[in-house]
Amino acid sequence: MKENNQKKKIVFVIPRLNVWGGAEKITHAIVNSMDYNRFDVTLLLLQDIGDLRFSLNKEVHLKILNVDRIRYYPIKFIPYLIKNKPDIVFTGWGELSAFISPFIPLFPNIKFIARETNIVSEHVVRKEILFFYRFYNNFDRIIVQSNDMEKDLIENIHVNPSLLYKVNNPINLHNFDEKCREFNPYDSDFKHIVVVGNISYRKGIDQIIRVLPFIKRKDIVLNIIGDGNNLEEFQKLSIDLGLTNVIFHGKKSNALPYIYHADLFVLSSRYEGFPNVLLEAGACGKYAICNNCKGGINEIIIEGINGEIRPIEDYQLFADSIDEAIDKSSDSALIKELTLSRYRSDLIIPKFNQLFDTI
Repeated sequence: MKENNQKKKIVFVIPRLNVWGGAEKITHAIVNSMDYNRFDVTLLLLQDIGDLRFSLNKEVHLKILNVDRIRYYPIKFIPYLIKNKPDIVFTGWGELSAFISPFIPLFPNIKFIARETNIVSEHVVRKEILFFYRFYNNFDRIIVQSNDMEKDLIENIHVNPSLLYKVNNPINLHNFDEKCREFNPYDSDFKHIVVVGNISYRKGIDQIIRVLPFIKRKDIVLNIIGDGNNLEEFQKLSIDLGLTNVIFHGKKSNALPYIYHADLFVLSSRYEGFPNVLLEAGACGKYAICNNCKGGINEIIIEGINGEIRPIEDYQLFADSIDEAIDKSSDSALIKELTLSRYRSDLIIPKFNQLFDTI
């Protein structure tokens, strides 16, 4: 470690700081929890966007690159590195990491850390982007959140296993209970299931809509929290299926009341990295029915205790699981305890600091 008058200079890079983005929330949590007596911390955004900017610790230096497209950010970032000479660069977004990876050998005195955010072989489908992942082994460390992510990087992206450093996502408990109880959005005459995420095929919103006609109970409402490019398509799908019990609530700056007051949480994704929203559901004490997909779901769910994992493509089986679970008397206090005992910020964040100390 450097002397106190020579703090380690760390630059964190993320596209923006939206409150609903998993990678943004994790990066925000890390930079706000650093030991500023030992580290000089800069957060570098590609765009001056996102409400999380306004809750940064005053010790964090905020810089904006003003880059419209992720693929072009090395053009401005490389001159920034030459001028500022940080000790560590932390890229908190998969594609950011990919696009800078070929240039890492130009900076032998800087340690580069990537935090991968997805199952790359599932998420990255464009060959011109996947090309850059050939240079991933240039990083000094690559942070993964789940065993599935680790396995994918080794087997499909051919990453050197010695570079991988596993850290689960943390739950930020700051004002958590207050945010949960901010309001109750639901009509008590119905049973409410909730899905939270981008309205996309990746999040499987179409799949949970197709499950709904197979649910026996007719007093169930599906509440979808989020926005995305497939919104109109999935709204039309629900209409075509004759469903009147689907509500698209849109994107919310605080989705916790929708989870906290729901009767059941559903994760319908086709793949994940390590789903923050499932951790938040657990912290709300909610039982979860999850699609059997990659992304650490099997690390989070303890079958029959805090949830169940079922193949959502089997619409009848998934619907039957919802029918049974929504009437199940699950132990909310136990679910919350199990979640917080594994994923509280004060347990997870020190692992990042340990990496910054020892790299």
